[in-house]
Amino acid sequence: MKFRRSSRLVDMTNYLLEHPQHLVSLSYFADRYDSAKSSISEDLTIIKQTFEQQGIGTLLTVAGAAGGVRFIPHIGVSEAKAFIDHLCEQIAKPERILPGGYLYLTDLLGNPKLVNQIGKLYASVYSGREIDVVMTVATKGIPLAYAVANYLNVPVVIVRRDSKVTEGSTVSINYVSGSSKRIQTMGLAKRSLQEGSNVLIIDDFMKAGGTINGMINILEEFNANVAGIGVLVESEDIEERLVDEYISLVKLTRVDVKEKQIQLELGNYFNFLKDIQEIDHSNEIEMEEEK
Repeated sequence: MKFRRSSRLVDMTNYLLEHPQHLVSLSYFADRYDSAKSSISEDLTIIKQTFEQQGIGTLLTVAGAAGGVRFIPHIGVSEAKAFIDHLCEQIAKPERILPGGYLYLTDLLGNPKLVNQIGKLYASVYSGREIDVVMTVATKGIPLAYAVANYLNVPVVIVRRDSKVTEGSTVSINYVSGSSKRIQTMGLAKRSLQEGSNVLIIDDFMKAGGTINGMINILEEFNANVAGIGVLVESEDIEERLVDEYISLVKLTRVDVKEKQIQLELGNYFNFLKDIQEIDHSNEIEMEEEK
């Protein structure tokens, strides 16, 4: 079926938004819409300009017979600031305080729209790095890991504290919990991670960083590389941090159980905004008509 240009632009935009980080050839679009590649190239230029003007992301073009276009999502500075401010407001509600000073975050991590936005925030930072897989531990961080992985177009691997028969043989290590100083165990199925993989670690909450440090140690058993670490909330009141390089959205500075008060600050995410902006321009190749 022959598409009108307006219909073609809408459908092409929708396809790109639903397939972030996928390399799509001009030939695919040309066949899909029964249109000339020159017309497709012009359409992609319009979409690229609109994406960048609206802070949605950008299109990277790879020239040559095996090339095509790739949608790289990102969030603009003002949109990111507004979202993280909103996130802080939600987390700061007094009714979230649980016995022992813990915070109830399950409702937030069960909100698909919110989790999806968090995934886009992290993908904006890490889209310029070579990442093969997103890793998390079997806790409330799983939805976050899948959201990030979706925008980066990579699989998710889950580290577990107890082995599952359905996962086959595993590699297990002992690690020291950062806050309690207890020895704990975590394991990862041998088939879930290729040796030498570049891994992005995602977690929902970090105190001293013992769990994340354990994941770093288990990656060593696979000769894998840590491509980055992202945490939703970090706790500031820690004497010794076991993890140095990470990106957080929210920093928890104080929980007063008696007064029912939660104090929060912005995490260090905005320290990396310069890197976000450079990603879209440093690797960009001028869009050409495929010959």
